[in-house]
Amino acid sequence: MLFHIYGEMSLWQLLGWCLVFVGLVVANEIARRTKAGGIFCFMILPLALTIYFIVINIGKNSFAADNPTIVQMNGWFHYAKLYAATIGCVGFMILKYHWGKLGKVNWFKAWPFLIVGINILIAVASDFESAIKGMAAGGAQGGWWYSSEGVWLYGGWWNILNGVAGIINIACMTGWWSIYTSKDGKDMLWPDMTWQFIIAYDIWNFEYTYLNLPLHTWYCGVALLLAPTFANAFWNKGGWIQNRANTLALWCMFAQVFPSFQNHSNFTTLPVIYADAAKFATDATGRMDPNLVLTAADANPTAQGVVAVLAIAVNILVITNIIKRAKEMKINPYKQDVFVGTRDHKLALERAAEANKAG
Repeated sequence: MLFHIYGEMSLWQLLGWCLVFVGLVVANEIARRTKAGGIFCFMILPLALTIYFIVINIGKNSFAADNPTIVQMNGWFHYAKLYAATIGCVGFMILKYHWGKLGKVNWFKAWPFLIVGINILIAVASDFESAIKGMAAGGAQGGWWYSSEGVWLYGGWWNILNGVAGIINIACMTGWWSIYTSKDGKDMLWPDMTWQFIIAYDIWNFEYTYLNLPLHTWYCGVALLLAPTFANAFWNKGGWIQNRANTLALWCMFAQVFPSFQNHSNFTTLPVIYADAAKFATDATGRMDPNLVLTAADANPTAQGVVAVLAIAVNILVITNIIKRAKEMKINPYKQDVFVGTRDHKLALERAAEANKAG
C-alpha cells in the first residue's frame, strides 16, 4: 500500500483521482488539436496568471495575506515548475507549427531535450535539498523537516538515490534531432522516446513527487503521469513528450491557484510515510502543524526506499540498453535514433509528415 485510501474518505479520494485524470486527458486534447487551443492554454492563460501572481505577492502582507497560493504554494519549486513547463509547451508549438525562424532551423529541434532536462534537474535539486535537510535532522537513516509550504517531509538516502536516477534519466533521452510534425499538424513527435524511456521517467517522477510533494502525489504522481502515457499508448504514438508538457503545465496552473483541492479537502490523500495519517492532518490553510514533535516512529519510509531502488534500477537498465544498441549500430545515440526498427518507433515515424522528415 502506497497511500492512505480507506474509510469514509476513500470514495472522495478515488473520485478526485478520476476527475483529475479525465480532466487532464481532455485538457491535453483541447491544447494539442488546434492553434487556438494551444495559444489560449500556454500564452493567454499563463499571462493572466502571471498578473495574478504579481498582484497577490505585492499584497501578501496586507490584502492577500490569506490567499491560498501565498499560504500554500509560494515556494520556488512550484513557480519554477509551472513556468519551465509552460515555456516548454510554447517551444513545442514553435516546432509543431514551424513558427518564425526558430520553427524552421534544425538546431532548435534540441529544445525538447533541453527543456525536459531542465525540468528534471529542478526536481533533482529539490530531491537533494530534502536529503540534506532530512539527514541533518535524523542522520543517515533520514529525518523529518518542515518545508516552506507547511508540510512535514521525511528526507533521506532515498532522495539521493532518486536524484541520481533523475540524472541518469536525462541521459536516456536519445535522438535529439529527430523531432517531427505529425501529418495532421496536431502533434510534435519524438519517435525515439519510446516506452522504455516513458516507464523509466514515470517511475522516477512518481518517486520524486512521493518524496517531496506528499500532499500532491496521489494526483501529480499518479493521475498526471498516467494521462500522457495513456494518450501515447492509445492514439498519440510518439507524442508523449508533448502530452506530458501540456498536462504538466495545465496541472501546475490549477494547483497553484486552487491548492486546497489537494492540501485540505475531502480529496486530500496522504502517502503511507505518515504512519498515523490523522496526526498529520492539514488545517484550513493547507498546512500541517509545525509544532509536532516527531520521531522515526512517526514515519513509515519502506515504500520510499523500495520505489527509489526501483527508479534507479529501471533507469540503469534503460541506459544500459541504449549503450548496447548504440554500440551495435555504431551510432551516437543523441545525434541518431537508437530505437529504429522497434514497434513504437515505427508507429511514431509513420505519423510524421514526409516533408518534415525530409527536412
